[in-house]
Amino acid sequence: MDISVRKRSQVQLIQLRGQLRLGQAVDELRRTIDEALGEKDTRFVINLAEVSMIDSSGIGLLVRCLASTKQRGGSLKLVKPSSFAVKTLRLVGVLNLFEVFDDDDAAVESFA
Repeated sequence: MDISVRKRSQVQLIQLRGQLRLGQAVDELRRTIDEALGEKDTRFVINLAEVSMIDSSGIGLLVRCLASTKQRGGSLKLVKPSSFAVKTLRLVGVLNLFEVFDDDDAAVESFA
């Protein structure tokens, strides 16, 4: 899993590449989000366009992070989830919890 983070307009923009599954990938993403929350960041955009696979651990992390950010007055939004990610999120019944955007710009602007 490759994770790149940049900040735009008070929004943490997280680009993921690879498989978001139990183990190092989920641990790394959790650490990245926890660090940002520790610095009082509550607005997250996670780009899933290049996530080829997501398992229940990855989904659980996204849902927990969404809840954490909302409790702090922020949110977590998804950009271009891969077809596998969409199918999996829908199958588990959590896709409707997230705002989903076609590109990073639209997701970042939605916080304004």
